[in-house]
Amino acid sequence: MLSVEIYDSDYENKWCPGCGNFGILAAMKDAFAHLDLAPHQLLIISGIGQAGKTPHFMQCNMFHGLHGRALPLATGAKLANHNLTVLVSSGDGDCYGEGGNHFIHAIRRNANITLLVHNNQVYGLTKGQASPTAEIGFVTKMQKGGVIMEPFNPLAVSLALGIGFLARGFSGNKAHLSQLIQEGIMHNGFSLIDIYQPCVSFNPVNTYAWYNERIYDLAEEGYVPEDFEKAMALATNKSDKLPIGIIYKKEKQSFTEKIPGLAAGPLVDNAYDPARLQAVLDELSA
Repeated sequence: MLSVEIYDSDYENKWCPGCGNFGILAAMKDAFAHLDLAPHQLLIISGIGQAGKTPHFMQCNMFHGLHGRALPLATGAKLANHNLTVLVSSGDGDCYGEGGNHFIHAIRRNANITLLVHNNQVYGLTKGQASPTAEIGFVTKMQKGGVIMEPFNPLAVSLALGIGFLARGFSGNKAHLSQLIQEGIMHNGFSLIDIYQPCVSFNPVNTYAWYNERIYDLAEEGYVPEDFEKAMALATNKSDKLPIGIIYKKEKQSFTEKIPGLAAGPLVDNAYDPARLQAVLDELSA
């Protein structure tokens, strides 16, 4: 097992003290160390938001993209080098709001990418507006009368689109979240881990204490994640109890495995021939 210290970055961290992002960052490092993934074997891509800053605090390959646009970048990176371990670090607003369309089609493609969504029900970087996952009645500085729309349900949407690996974690349980991240990375195909993450500055409702009173571990309940109907029932259940763990898992062919041209190896290993490229461009422009 590698040491978690090899992933440490000297970039100054300005997350609020007590932010749930710290637990997610620690779980990521722990998961990578357990999988013996060296920094050069990792690529973490993010969008905009406090969750989007995560790759800055990691020693690895990283790309900080535009708001909601991390998933198409990750798909392109996986196409270029399908031997690279690619993760996306995104917030609930960044991924389910601005990036909602990309989220849908990333699941359909089933590229071998692990998506970690820091779900705190608010836009933390822009000072606390309600995110797509905020519950009805949630009051913010922008929604003074409370949220009036139904919350976006990433679990049910993912299942409806045929996702192969779906899990939910909690930033307050590093060991459990680390194991989920490891399972997501090892899964061959698109993996979503939606993570309950308290925002200590702008969400006074969904606190660490609030979650600790409601969360329970599916594995301890003997839950079997291979049953689609049970997974969908769990995803749509409006009970006050909040399950964490692997909700659904099904192996199927990944996106890059369906592309014959990648069977010989990653595109990044191919020799670059500018003459052949120019010939293609000339043919297309004729």
